[in-house]
Amino acid sequence: MLLPAVHGLARRHPGARVRVLTHDPGADLVRADPAVAEVRTPRHGRPGAERAAVAEALAARRPDLAVSTTRYDGIPELLEAAARRAVTNLWRDPPPDQPVGRRYLEILHAEGLLGDADRRAAPRVHLDEGARRAGERVLARLAGASPVPPVALVTGAGMAVKHWPYGHWRRLASALTGRGHPVLTVGPVDRADPLGLPLPRADLPTLAGQFAALARRGGVVVGPDTGPVRLAAAAGAPTVALFGPTDARRYGIGGADLQGAPDCPHRLPTAITEQPCWWQARCPLDPAGPACMAALDPAVVLDAVTAAAGRNPSAPGPGRADGPPSGR
Repeated sequence: MLLPAVHGLARRHPGARVRVLTHDPGADLVRADPAVAEVRTPRHGRPGAERAAVAEALAARRPDLAVSTTRYDGIPELLEAAARRAVTNLWRDPPPDQPVGRRYLEILHAEGLLGDADRRAAPRVHLDEGARRAGERVLARLAGASPVPPVALVTGAGMAVKHWPYGHWRRLASALTGRGHPVLTVGPVDRADPLGLPLPRADLPTLAGQFAALARRGGVVVGPDTGPVRLAAAAGAPTVALFGPTDARRYGIGGADLQGAPDCPHRLPTAITEQPCWWQARCPLDPAGPACMAALDPAVVLDAVTAAAGRNPSAPGPGRADGPPSGR
């Protein structure tokens, strides 16, 4: 969600060195990005690691501009004290129906840091040629020469509250197979009842290369509101995203964003962590599990996949899936 802001700031400040401080494994997605001069990560995973990493980065070089989405542990105050200019709250006054990534861009535009065209930028992850070729090899091995576009199912969600019922996944996979789609899976695989052929476990740049190869075959990635589905979109693949506890208007990925139980009275679009279901997946509407996810009918998801299959929303040139500047 932050990539368009990183790339927009680099475009608007072509003589600047853009440094990114983030966590692994996400840091791998910008280490080879020509828009980014340096990537830093915390040295350890203990409490206070992020604040220590910020302090270390500020001691190494005082920035002309600091931009942050981090609001805890006094990090905004550190940045405001050290940087010549700081924008430390990209979450301020969020409308419930404005996508988070778009909100970041609107705030930076209002601060005079981005141009009008930057407000409409979509996330695009940089891919080197090695990742592209590796992705093509994987898709050739798993999907063969099928004339029907492949579909990748991202079955993991990271949080139980975002899980789509396994029976729904089974119905979708069976219907896709019946229509001739090579079905691939990302994440946990039930070896006794596999949904499809698993993509090999890989780091994020390699996975992005696999998604880019799938996109060039007109394929689609299906999954909940989670990182791999966002990565697929940033690599150029059409997506069908399954939204339950999070509001698709605010967290939508930009493909077919399907909202389960849109009238749920417990959903809080701008305060999702305060929802009664969020941490333990205890749904107030259904003791069996998140009613919003169960409400997403596999037949509706299948229709969305059918509508998206064969499209290629981006046709990036060799070596990249984005349009950031090449300078630093």
